[in-house]
Amino acid sequence: MDIRAFIASLDITLPNALFAVALAVCAFLAIHGALALGRRRLNQLGDEERAHRPVAEVLRKTLARTSNLVVFATSVLIGLSALDLPAPWNERVSHLWFLTLGLQLAIYLHSAIKVTARRYFQTHDQAAADSQVTIAHTLIIWVLQTSVWVIFALALLANLGINITTFVASLGIGGIAIALAVQNVLGDLFASLSIAIDKPFEVGDFISTSKTSGTVEKVGLKTTRLRASSGEQIIVSNAELLKDTLSNFKRMVTRRIVYNLRAHPDTPPALAEKVPAAIAEFIGRQDKVRFDRAHLSKYTQDYIEWEVIYTILDADYTLFMDTQQAVILASMQMFADLGISTAPRAQQLLLQDAVEPGAPEVPHDRARHPATLRSLPKGA
Repeated sequence: MDIRAFIASLDITLPNALFAVALAVCAFLAIHGALALGRRRLNQLGDEERAHRPVAEVLRKTLARTSNLVVFATSVLIGLSALDLPAPWNERVSHLWFLTLGLQLAIYLHSAIKVTARRYFQTHDQAAADSQVTIAHTLIIWVLQTSVWVIFALALLANLGINITTFVASLGIGGIAIALAVQNVLGDLFASLSIAIDKPFEVGDFISTSKTSGTVEKVGLKTTRLRASSGEQIIVSNAELLKDTLSNFKRMVTRRIVYNLRAHPDTPPALAEKVPAAIAEFIGRQDKVRFDRAHLSKYTQDYIEWEVIYTILDADYTLFMDTQQAVILASMQMFADLGISTAPRAQQLLLQDAVEPGAPEVPHDRARHPATLRSLPKGA
């Protein structure tokens, strides 16, 4: 078909065509200029200012993905909107509007997801460089970006008049079948995503559960690898790891220590009263330690007991062991200085010979004869 005949079939006059071309050119210049101005203003922000304005940083990197082809197509469509096109072409132009704007929106969302996710992960892990994004982080970004393009493709097919209900239903049934077949793997996968987002622990943290403990070396898609204190590597399923109560010792700020001191129950009250003050005095001399309290808490026939509580203001384990050793040695020296015995009360056990049937009874004072009365240590 000749181009002139085609234009004549659309019933477009030359003035209308010129007006449409001028409108398209103006629209292209306006859109391109507005985008260039916005990107220039965002680029003028300093690194520190962008760090405190995450939305501006995301917009800057997202607008950088603007397609010039999409801008050109949008300008042409704006020019065509000034023409009174026949019914078939008018409908086709509406489809082109959806394709053009939907494609650019999908490109923006694709870029925004990548920028936002990487910024989130780096904010929660300052030690990680941009190139050191974990597998779980990459998987999250990939799933979100794929979802954007799948939704765009389905929306485009629906806009073109294609019935996607059966197709979506087939995808749902197939997804359920696959999920049932690999539910254990998916459970560990979602646990890995939970670890990546919620961050109950990170690489380098020392964690402990009811079954195992160690330093986290790697968090994979299915398993987490720990290095035990004894040297061996422990591999734990991500799902099993999150089911148990987990202690993260790397995030300790202070250590609260509770320990008990026992002494002989015959200790005079006057000496027992001096113990809390003496404990407060030598614990207060320790570095980075806050003394909380010391009280005589138990009095039984076997021992008397003091409960002592203090807080170490640093989570360092070596400092904890050094302080604990110093406190125990000081407690031993305090008991020696005060003359308080820590020996347990001696237990007495009465032994009596067995009496044969028909034999005369042993007199009561015979049963208490010193030869049959022995003093035995406790627990014998």
